[in-house]
Amino acid sequence: MVDDEPQILRALRVNLAARQYEVAVAPDGGTALRQSAEWHPDLIILDLGLPDLDGVEVIQGLRGWTTVPIIVLSGRADSTDKVDALDAGADDYVTKPFSIDELLARVRAVTRRTGQQDEENATVRVGDHVVDLADKTVSGGVHLTPTEWHFLELLVRNPGKLISQRQLLTEVWGSAYLKETHYLRQYMAQLRRKLERDPAHPVQLLTEPGMGYRFQPLPPE
Repeated sequence: MVDDEPQILRALRVNLAARQYEVAVAPDGGTALRQSAEWHPDLIILDLGLPDLDGVEVIQGLRGWTTVPIIVLSGRADSTDKVDALDAGADDYVTKPFSIDELLARVRAVTRRTGQQDEENATVRVGDHVVDLADKTVSGGVHLTPTEWHFLELLVRNPGKLISQRQLLTEVWGSAYLKETHYLRQYMAQLRRKLERDPAHPVQLLTEPGMGYRFQPLPPE
């Protein structure tokens, strides 16, 4: 936990420890970087407004050597700050004031994701369909274009993670297309029509306005 507000550190430490998480705290970015290198945590919860370094700089420093999941917890509500944090390598973003239940749900989501090994025969349920990531097929006779598949694969291989618009545009279309956000809206609409049970009210292929998109897995049956 990295935050310069002692009361937030105390509250989160108590709540996380009560759920059997082992918690270390840091009041600034420099301490966070040193402790992370020594302790190798399974997850980092990071405030952006730190007294010594900006949180985005901390993310960039961490991403130089680790893929540890990072959840940003910040009072900055502007979409530019969120996008900058996501593009630097954050896995999710929670805005203050926040619900402890929401934060804990995000923690569970990212820790589940890192605990899952990416098996070649992995399959994912989307609506009434099964997406086979190894064979690149969708059940029920659903045909996806290569671009639709690439878009969908990026989302379903990162269940619960907020994928930024910049990352999607760069990986699917290339860095020359960073301003073409209408591509994302168009292809997401096409995927929803093909896969969601109710495309007008999607429950798995979700939009985070101004930031990006998220694949929400279905609960086990």
